[in-house]
Amino acid sequence: MMKGLNDADVVFFGEIHNNSICHWLQLQVLKSLDSNTDKGVILGAEMFEADDQLILDEYMNGTIREDHFKKEAKIWDNYKTDYAPLVNYAKEHNLQFIATNIPRRYASLVARKGIQALSSLADEAKKYMALLPIEVDYTLSSYKEISTMMGGHGGHGGHGGHGIKKNMIDAQAIKDATMANFISTNLSEDIVFYHINGSFHSKNKEGIIYYLKNSNPELTIYSIGMVEQDDILDLEEENQSLADYIIAIPSDMTKTF
Repeated sequence: MMKGLNDADVVFFGEIHNNSICHWLQLQVLKSLDSNTDKGVILGAEMFEADDQLILDEYMNGTIREDHFKKEAKIWDNYKTDYAPLVNYAKEHNLQFIATNIPRRYASLVARKGIQALSSLADEAKKYMALLPIEVDYTLSSYKEISTMMGGHGGHGGHGGHGIKKNMIDAQAIKDATMANFISTNLSEDIVFYHINGSFHSKNKEGIIYYLKNSNPELTIYSIGMVEQDDILDLEEENQSLADYIIAIPSDMTKTF
């Protein structure tokens, strides 16, 4: 797998958020990319929001201490066990780390009021998201899956139910588009961008990858996907198109939360 990633411009690691071996493997992929690729490495992650970039930079360059970083940035509850190893490796090896996700308050705004609500935000706020307006392809399998999870085509509540489902898909799409935007704006020919995200954001080469390929179709992009199965010897049919490289993990693997 690592040999196959050597010519990548962007590598996506689609994680299972609470799977311990998944997070360990993320670190091993980072170490291998940093040691073996001919390019430099930049990291990015869904777990850090764009308006925390300054705080993240200040921690990485030694301006502030870790306790200040953890107190002031909107870090996830499992940061200590699952993401601190990535951040601290990048800090120790002088690798840039990009906070790629839209601030959650704006994704929540879309979920409640629709994507058009973003147009009323201040220009300063719009710096932390993809350039508006974004186009949402509701035919993508991952977005259709959101609709199905919320009750299929009809749902509950008639037209209102349909509106809620559309808003939820749009909230997912603005996250995907924003992460693609911050990956794209930090790319250069002499680096590989290694991005950490939940598997849903890159499964089936959709989500973030869809927006990234739309803006730059010439990029060489590889995706790693993690799946849990009771039997890991035969990949289940539903998992076979998840990513370029699919790692099956026993379902009883230790969870971090």
